[in-house]
Amino acid sequence: MTESASLHMANPRITVLGVNPGRPPFRIVELDGEVVGEARELVDVLEVAAQLGVVLHDVDDPDAVRWVGGDKFTWKPKESREPRESRESREPRELEEAKEPMD
Repeated sequence: MTESASLHMANPRITVLGVNPGRPPFRIVELDGEVVGEARELVDVLEVAAQLGVVLHDVDDPDAVRWVGGDKFTWKPKESREPRESRESREPRELEEAKEPMD
């Protein structure tokens, strides 16, 4: 048997997209490629699916749920490495240091 013959491509009905920044952050839930709701936590995914007649027994099963941009534990957006405020507050000091004569 060749490698390509043994590949299994999951095609789950539920897709949970990456975290959208908001207050509070949320993830968009799709069913069969159509947006059907928002989730702010794992329970919301289960509730949206149940309301549409889809019972999820195992959210880790790739045949049941596709997680995009994080797994079932990812509910906050990725933060930038350095907040903009700290960069801005540091810039004036760096400019002053650059103006000082070198000994």
